[in-house]
Amino acid sequence: MTIAKAIKKINVNAEFTYLSDDINTIQWLNGTTPISNADIEAQFPAVELDKAMADLRAKRNQLLQDTDFHALSDNTMSEDMTTYRQELRDLTNGVTTVEQANAVVFPTKP
Repeated sequence: MTIAKAIKKINVNAEFTYLSDDINTIQWLNGTTPISNADIEAQFPAVELDKAMADLRAKRNQLLQDTDFHALSDNTMSEDMTTYRQELRDLTNGVTTVEQANAVVFPTKP
């Protein structure tokens, strides 16, 4: 799947097929201009970062969803809960590497 995502980062309209996640088996379809293996491989770190960020956001979004009831109009949210939810929203700020995404420490729920 990394190969497909890397190709789509370069050319969103590319049509291709490949076997068993083997970059050497790519077949370009319907007149798609071939992309070099080196150019595809150069996109792998960006694809990995996208995955790490998606995983981080999914966990963060679930934690926010778990506390959404505190934000209903008929509730008064505590300052601690407001701070916690803001810290969750800010978790991805400045995260630019897979290592940073994997090292994020989630705040403690009040």
